[in-house]
Amino acid sequence: MDEKVRQRQALFELREKTLGQILDETVARIPDKEAIVYADRNYRQTWREFADTVDLFAKGLMALGVQKGEKVAVWASNVPYWVTLQFATAKIGAILITVNTNYREHELEYLLNQSECENIFIMDSLRDHDYIDTLYTLAPELRYQSRDRLSFERLPHLRRVCFLGAEKHRGMYSVPEILSMSVMTDDAEYQARQDSLDPWDAINMQYTSGTTGFPKGVMLTHVGVGLNGYWIGRNQRFTDEDRVCLPVPLFHCFGCVLGVSACVNHGACMVILEAYNPLHVLAAVDSERCTALYGVPTMFLAELEHKMFKRFDVSSLRTGIMAGAGCPPELMKRAAQPDEMNMTGIVSVYGQTESAPGSTMSAWTDPLDLRTETVGYAFPHVQCKIIDPETGEELPNGEVGEFCSRGYNIMKGYYKMPDATFKTVDEDGWLHSGDLLMRDDRGCFVATGRLKDMIIRGGENIYPKEIEDFVITH
Repeated sequence: MDEKVRQRQALFELREKTLGQILDETVARIPDKEAIVYADRNYRQTWREFADTVDLFAKGLMALGVQKGEKVAVWASNVPYWVTLQFATAKIGAILITVNTNYREHELEYLLNQSECENIFIMDSLRDHDYIDTLYTLAPELRYQSRDRLSFERLPHLRRVCFLGAEKHRGMYSVPEILSMSVMTDDAEYQARQDSLDPWDAINMQYTSGTTGFPKGVMLTHVGVGLNGYWIGRNQRFTDEDRVCLPVPLFHCFGCVLGVSACVNHGACMVILEAYNPLHVLAAVDSERCTALYGVPTMFLAELEHKMFKRFDVSSLRTGIMAGAGCPPELMKRAAQPDEMNMTGIVSVYGQTESAPGSTMSAWTDPLDLRTETVGYAFPHVQCKIIDPETGEELPNGEVGEFCSRGYNIMKGYYKMPDATFKTVDEDGWLHSGDLLMRDDRGCFVATGRLKDMIIRGGENIYPKEIEDFVITH
């Protein structure tokens, strides 16, 4: 199988494109097909409408003064304009920092300062957490300073604050204001900015926890995010006829790469839910005739076990991804049953944020046992191996060891943390996952455990050290 995988990889050229170029190609091909849908809001855009909004947003950001290489944090659930911002920042070479919606004041302060972030977009609130009040607490100067000349004592790098919606808040720019400012940036200036971009530039930073207790900013590139999304979509046979239900958080790679990038690469429609609710997921699949559904195991279980499950027609489903945590084979097989969720082509993806995130995956046409009992095989242009964690020696098939990978998908490093980067990516470019896997004789990988001291809750990584450090401050 290894030789077959190598031959397969040799058939495909490494696609070195920016996210903006990927979007433009899709728009040119299918301008009038639906690109993005919020079923509960009846918010819909075609690919042309979506791309036009992206361009206005990008030019508005340039008018605000956002430079190539500046960081733009987004602290919001899956609200409209989240995906627009993802591509608007990519088109002008800014780095989108995706902020965990569960973050509290001290975590947000750490992230904004460690990343030296100059810009932030926020929503109003999520559940019992008021984001507006949190930011005013962190940056009280917002209440009285002019928004075009902001300076904060606790956030010395922050220069601009924006609200990811139409509402106006003191000290913040709203989305309609930013869109209207696009007239201040001419087309030639905008095109020159796009022409200056390198596909290997970092355009996304995601903060991932570690055993040190200090989250690290993972720097991902256009190629990493774009090409990973291409293969994820290809392995599910996405076309412009597909409609993909995305109830997973966009701030994770699961949402913005496995979901958004895969759809944009292949022209599949994104059916997005602002927050997870099993009933809303089932209703969206039914009403929008979704052909694919994403989620972590606990999401799928909640949907399958919901007392109203049988009232919804999910027969349109054919594929989708269960990932983000250990996937029980029996649960995947259950979702694949025609009389359950009909996801006969369900697959899983294995990797980590540092690998953008996928390193291995099965295809929707592979045998069911391969798709449910393994995490598939290496992506094209990605090398994978199993090593002895003590000696570093590569292990043969059938032996359990640490999973390592290298290729286009590997991060550029942790932002401003060279020591941590060196401990994770060795001098030969191999990313050490800290996970225990085994490769079988088919070349497929089986996840068996973790070297790291970590708890996974609903797809979220929780490290005891972080909890202990916080409890000590009480």
